[in-house]
Amino acid sequence: MSRVVVVTDSTASLPAELAKSRDIRVVPLQVVIGAQVLDEGPDGATPDVVAEALRDFVPVSTSRPAPALFAELYRSLAAEGAEEVVSVHLSREMSGTFESAQLAGLEVDLPVHVVDSGQVGIATGYAALTAADVLDAGGTGEQAAQAALARGQAATSLFYVDTLEHLRRGGRIGAAAAIVGSALSVKPLLEIAEGRVAPRERVRTASRALARLAELAVESAGDRPVDVCVSHLANAARAEELAEALGERLSDGLEGREVMCGELGAVLGAHVGPGMVAVCVSPRPAG
Repeated sequence: MSRVVVVTDSTASLPAELAKSRDIRVVPLQVVIGAQVLDEGPDGATPDVVAEALRDFVPVSTSRPAPALFAELYRSLAAEGAEEVVSVHLSREMSGTFESAQLAGLEVDLPVHVVDSGQVGIATGYAALTAADVLDAGGTGEQAAQAALARGQAATSLFYVDTLEHLRRGGRIGAAAAIVGSALSVKPLLEIAEGRVAPRERVRTASRALARLAELAVESAGDRPVDVCVSHLANAARAEELAEALGERLSDGLEGREVMCGELGAVLGAHVGPGMVAVCVSPRPAG
């Protein structure tokens, strides 16, 4: 085991094989569907399960991991030989997960550097991967935490939803904004700004929303090396179309890397609803 271990949460959307290969430990959030409480993951709450529940108007909510769960993991890592932990999580403005990790860090006997990525989804995942890169290059836990923070702050996360109702129910966007969006029958384009969901633009059709997402992603990338990911909930065809377009338009910045494309995790999916398409543009650290 490495002397310093990276921990993240399930909303970071890291493929299980990738997390395992980089020795990144993943703590699951929970999804509550009706009276059933499930851990996010392939053996519990999956995107398909959440999308079906939302379509059937079954109550769906989410829950952060308890501090005790983080403390148990941190202690087990210490028992395995870890001397420090870098714990990288989704925005504290969107979830209490960061706070749970902080509280757990105070209860254990090894240093825990808790990082608020200021982001959601794969943007948090890229931050965790950057922490692992720094450690692999011989950096310290503090340096890895600072690099993860910087990468989260540099990322751009954009998405559109068919309706703002799911975000309103979860308290992620104001009721007034949701009413206005529904009344105007628009496709809202949203972004993560200062750790929160914020309106970016409004367009009239799903096709225009996709085109505008592509334009904004290309604008955000500029001429820098970037990682790009397209995510969706029950909207694979449109997501794949967007990923293909971005792969062509951002080929120089991708430097041979593919645009990742896949379904959004169950926890985030519960807050945006079926039909959502998102794009994350994450500039790669220099060097």
